Amino acid sequence: MATPEILAPVGGEEQLLAAVRCGADSVYLGTTAFNARRSAANFGPEALAKAVSYCRARGAKVYVTVNTLVMDGELAALEATADAVAAAGADAVILQDMAALRLFRDKYPSLRRIASTQTAVHSADGARFLQDAGFDGFVLARELTLGEMEKICSAVTIPAEAFVHGAHCMSLSGACYLSAMLGGRSGNRGLCAQPCRLDWRCGGADHVLSLKDMSLIGHIRALADAGVAALKIEGRMKRPEYVAAAVTACVNARAGRPYDGRTLAAVFSRSGFTDGYLTGKRDKAMFGFRTKEDVTGAEQVLPRLAALYRKETPLVPVDMDFSMDGAGARLTVTDGNNTVTADGPVPEAALTRPLDPDRAGESLSRTGGTQYYVNSFRAGIAPGLTLPAAALNGMRRSALAELDALRSAAPAIARGTYAPVVPVRRDHPSPAPLWARFYTADQITGGEALERIILPLNQVTPALLERYGDKLTGQLPAVCFPEDEPALERQVRALAGQGLGQLWTDNIYGIQLGRRLGLTVRGGFGLNIANAQAMDFYVNHLASLTVSFELPMGAVKALDGPLPWGIAAYGYLPLMRFRSCPVRAHLGCEKCGGLGSLTDRRGVSFPVECGGRRYATLLNSVPLHIAGREGAGDFRLLWFTRESREDCGRVIDDFLTGRPAAGPRTGGLYYRKLL
Repeated sequence: MATPEILAPVGGEEQLLAAVRCGADSVYLGTTAFNARRSAANFGPEALAKAVSYCRARGAKVYVTVNTLVMDGELAALEATADAVAAAGADAVILQDMAALRLFRDKYPSLRRIASTQTAVHSADGARFLQDAGFDGFVLARELTLGEMEKICSAVTIPAEAFVHGAHCMSLSGACYLSAMLGGRSGNRGLCAQPCRLDWRCGGADHVLSLKDMSLIGHIRALADAGVAALKIEGRMKRPEYVAAAVTACVNARAGRPYDGRTLAAVFSRSGFTDGYLTGKRDKAMFGFRTKEDVTGAEQVLPRLAALYRKETPLVPVDMDFSMDGAGARLTVTDGNNTVTADGPVPEAALTRPLDPDRAGESLSRTGGTQYYVNSFRAGIAPGLTLPAAALNGMRRSALAELDALRSAAPAIARGTYAPVVPVRRDHPSPAPLWARFYTADQITGGEALERIILPLNQVTPALLERYGDKLTGQLPAVCFPEDEPALERQVRALAGQGLGQLWTDNIYGIQLGRRLGLTVRGGFGLNIANAQAMDFYVNHLASLTVSFELPMGAVKALDGPLPWGIAAYGYLPLMRFRSCPVRAHLGCEKCGGLGSLTDRRGVSFPVECGGRRYATLLNSVPLHIAGREGAGDFRLLWFTRESREDCGRVIDDFLTGRPAAGPRTGGLYYRKLL
């Protein structure tokens, strides 16, 4: 079993001290832009360089998060961020947007690229896609069981990180639009307002969108056995005492020592912790929210935790070799990679007690206040000579300062050739053709007016394939877990044998699956494509794509690329995707009957769409409907969920005639300012 590294969250300078001094092997932090925790203190270019230097001197690595969606107007700023990360000498970057992958892969190819949890890797095919795309590592989804993690890790050769402690998002990462749609603050852009922590209700239960924090620290050895290479702690928005407690607990657990779970819960928890995803116990015991008792409990442990990182920790072993004769004194210090030498003054003849190896070692080994400790000491001292303690101390300080400079120096990161794709403007049909996704085959109507019909695989039949031919596209599940992959592949193969030639996917796993089976793959809005560089990235992977519905219409109209692309124009859009369904946990599948809903604190009802009891999707309370408003792209996507066949027909007619909706509707984020 390889020893996994401990990767700690750093939101500011105090958290950096806490993480490194408590024994983290690596830290992850963000710059002031393009990181998923933009509300943290974060690090500008100078502060980033200083942080990397501090960590390198102490043997810790620095991973920089550049893990938000990027819009076309921000690509120059993204490149400037990449330049600052490389200049600082960071060890790796954590990325979500494929535009960022292209930039770092081409311009700084030696800088490790890690796929963020926002890329939503829940399956072996998802991990394979990332490996083929040029990532050097990836973060496993938090919703996986231990066995599922093992299957994914064994499917690829690049290393995997797994979160072991910290907050649980209710939604699968990368598939949450709740904060953006309700408040204009996008989680995919780093400004999640956490509306899920408010009092959502279902079946008489409260706070049903709030999960307890995870804590898998007791499972660290099992995670290592499963192939997890890095144990990641969530919490860049948390205080330094939290970082100190979590890192200390992980260090102790990894070494097989007991860890202080009570202190860990006291410094921050939401009614305790859960390991429900890892163990497969996805029930209502996973749910919890922050109470007054949780808040007041932290006050008692903060001073003790702050003491853990108040002083420098001796983390780096050095070997010392001291020599002294009539010509002078010399101290050589090495950390195994760097070697420095400090010369001292000419020694004096000893009047009483000559300097011996024991006394020299005692004096030179006083490295307190630094990150060093003496692993071995050797001395060769001519008889009858001495040096004052001040001279010995000066030699030690001089040598360690020089060693510090060598260890903290930023390495030269090789540069490659990066040439951003210049989008070529194409003519688009006006009005753009209509594509429609139906939730059930019974909803299908207006087939003659539709250029493409998208239908979940379990609704596709030979009769429909014969009727609609290549117009019919099979929708893959938005989420697929390892245990479902073999059956899904068999299902797709069988449908392909009956004439299905096209797949629709909202997750990267579907690209890998479709490519393996030789089918045409079309990308949904769940791929979060928001700029021309990402559009071009998918040229060899997709036949068409739907851009992110988080884009403002101005950005949509300015967008273009080589692939046919379209926008979501109608639908009760997905706000969250769950593996731990709150309706199932608090009401039960039988009572739900696939028609569940949640109610927010204002009493507004939000439907929950069932994904075959494998996952569920929280839908918006009102539909996006932009008929009659100018759009862009090669097609307009109508996304039907619970509408009746008659309702579907009316919506299709709205878009054919340009007639605005008569009932409640929203323009989504197309006509609002998104932060």
